[in-house]
Amino acid sequence: MREQYRSEDFVERDLAADPMEQFARWFRQVAVGGLLHEPNAMIVSTADADGRPSSRTVLLKQYDDRGFVFFTNYDSRKGRELTANPYVSLLFPWHPMARQVIVTGTASRTSREETVGYFRTRPHGSQLGAWASAQSTVVGSREELIARYEELAARYPEGEKVPAPPHWGGFRVVPGTIEFWQGHENRLHDRLRYVREGGEPGGRWRVERLCP
Repeated sequence: MREQYRSEDFVERDLAADPMEQFARWFRQVAVGGLLHEPNAMIVSTADADGRPSSRTVLLKQYDDRGFVFFTNYDSRKGRELTANPYVSLLFPWHPMARQVIVTGTASRTSREETVGYFRTRPHGSQLGAWASAQSTVVGSREELIARYEELAARYPEGEKVPAPPHWGGFRVVPGTIEFWQGHENRLHDRLRYVREGGEPGGRWRVERLCP
């Protein structure tokens, strides 16, 4: 299976000075166009202390000049791996627009205040689900999982405040590199990558063009 990508050239003069502003430009375009279901879906790749990788899709919940934020169970596989090894990669696969954004950086937990603030915005059922699921652990059956949920639903009926689980919260990924990939004909894709000078937060950014 093969497809020719037909897109406008993506060149250095079109870039924002800051990669998070460039991400915001592209994100607005994919979000308003209606071409993508859940444009905030991203693949999060982590590795354990021995370097063995794992990947999964999660939803981006916030981005700003500090980085990219998602929420999870800290006892899940990704939560445990990020605790042991904070290096992480994010991939936004915006295939209908022949675009990708690839981020590498380090993850750290958000503050408890940020976690609780976001948890309050979740639908009631999702709040209960965060308690019901011991994410990434083995469960005997779906019926067992549903029973846990129904027990919580009886304890915290609709309209009653559900406390944020202590084992659940956010990770903020502080980027060290952000690559913007635009597909083109003959596999001559544009790949423009911002690299943080010195690798430290607050450092200046330089732009590199990569061969496709």
